[in-house]
Parts: sequence; structure tokens; C-alpha cells
Amino acid sequence: MLAACHTRVEKQCCTLERLQAHLGTHGSDTAAQEAAHAVLRYFNSAAKHHHEDEEENLFPALLEAMAGSDAVCIRELTEALEADHRILEQRWAALRVKLQAIAQGEALVLSEEEVEVFVDSYRTHILREDTELLPMAQRLLDDQALRAIGQAMRERRGA
Repeated sequence: MLAACHTRVEKQCCTLERLQAHLGTHGSDTAAQEAAHAVLRYFNSAAKHHHEDEEENLFPALLEAMAGSDAVCIRELTEALEADHRILEQRWAALRVKLQAIAQGEALVLSEEEVEVFVDSYRTHILREDTELLPMAQRLLDDQALRAIGQAMRERRGA
């Protein structure tokens, strides 16, 4: 479920990049408004829940799985990823204001730099999770722990 979320984040990052280019040529037309709505909807809810899934469920489960062992590498990884989450949330907050205006049809542009910084930050973060965090979780967490995490994720989404 977490890996699938990364695919959706990438899709929304691509939408954001296309929107940035589209605004320069077409302004806040209907297509731009719809794209802004889609990106807003995703990052305001699903991406937020994704960070909560990791911080409230996955990271503690990994640390618990290493109880009695040297969990320094897991602690360092999870702390770094949490710090990434705070940075991503700050960058999203700045973009969200502009996207809300675009979604309402206001004639705004997104700078290539601000979109690139946000998208690159997310892509770097996702790569680290896909290559370090998720493989570690697969190795260290048993089926019961994974089911509990999955249940918490479903509850967070009202499923």
C-alpha cells in the first residue's frame, strides 16, 4: 500500500509539472483548474495520510522489531524521513496557496523553480523509502505487524 502511494505521488508530481508549463501558455483555463484541483485533493489528503502511516505505524513497528538490538540505523533513517516530511509539508503549504487560487480561476503562474524543488524533493524522498525503508520493513516485520499497519492505514482513510 505504501509503495502504491509512491506511484500516485509520482503521478501527481507529473501533473504539477505539466500544470506549471500549461499555465504559461494557457493561463488558468478549465484544464488548469481541474489539474490544480486534482493535485490539491491528493496532497491535502492522501499524501498527508501517507506521512501519518509511516510516522505513526511503520516507523514505530520497525523500531519495536529491533528492540534489544542496535536500532541506530533504523532510528537515523526514520528521523531523516520524518525531517523530510516536515520539509515537504512546508513546500506543499507554499504551493497549496497558489494552487487554490489557480483552481478558482485566478491568473497565476507557478515558477519552474518552485515546482522543481517540490517535485525533486518528493522524488528523492520516495527513492530513499523505496530502496531503504520498504525493503527493511519487508525483512523485519512479520505478517501480524504488517496486517496491523494495513488496518491502521485503512482506518485512517475511513475504510
